[in-house]
Amino acid sequence: MKSKPEDLSPQELRLRIRRGEWDKPTPGLAMGYAQANVVVLPSQYAFDFFLFCHRNPKPCPLLEVLEPGRYEMDSFASGADIRTDVPRYNVFHYGDLEDTRKEIQDLWQDDFVTFFLGCSFTFEEALIRTHIPVRHIEEGKNVPMYITKIKCRDGGIFRGPLIVTMRPIPHDKVSRAVQITSRYPFVHGAPVHIGSPERLGIEDLLRPDFGEPVKVMQGEIPVFWACGVTPQAALMDARPDICITHTPGHMFVSDILNEELAAF
Repeated sequence: MKSKPEDLSPQELRLRIRRGEWDKPTPGLAMGYAQANVVVLPSQYAFDFFLFCHRNPKPCPLLEVLEPGRYEMDSFASGADIRTDVPRYNVFHYGDLEDTRKEIQDLWQDDFVTFFLGCSFTFEEALIRTHIPVRHIEEGKNVPMYITKIKCRDGGIFRGPLIVTMRPIPHDKVSRAVQITSRYPFVHGAPVHIGSPERLGIEDLLRPDFGEPVKVMQGEIPVFWACGVTPQAALMDARPDICITHTPGHMFVSDILNEELAAF
């Protein structure tokens, strides 16, 4: 009997992705293991992007960086190949999204530098363990993501708005959700905002800029966390000749345990 995707190990899931058998969003998959946002850039832009991440650690927490041209990994994800092991890739040319595809082998360049950034899917396991609902997993959807009016700090040629994810949390569990997610600074940490989406410049929770809308039920508060899609907005503004990222919600699944990224 074939294993369900949520029951697979990271290595098994990456192999299934590599074979083209899974190209959907990854929330709830390989539970217990850290997922990562991916940015691939020519080396001429790498320092500026590193600087942008350093200056904006909430939305851009760096987990790993590969040397120019390197596409295989060891300890971070044994046997992985960044050219094939993401469910879906976005390919940008001069800031324009020109293609979404399942692999990037034919696009690979010897000067490509790959960045892995922490993803809030990591702390969702801890929320679920303490009986705090994670609505997009309950509804089988991609997490809703919104562009805010908050500006990130510039890093070289990279600049842009903060992007956030939203999870509805029951009133009486908000403080606990803050405590739990604060333990994971390498995957966005504590929320950046609670309630009042209009203060972030979000006009309609039912119309996310990325992902899918979820229900906010009576007695719940929308809670917002910094999102690793933030670099994609900065990349579109900087307009490098080529850039490759994961498609929002379609993450790289590592061999790192979520608890290895907990601060205490």
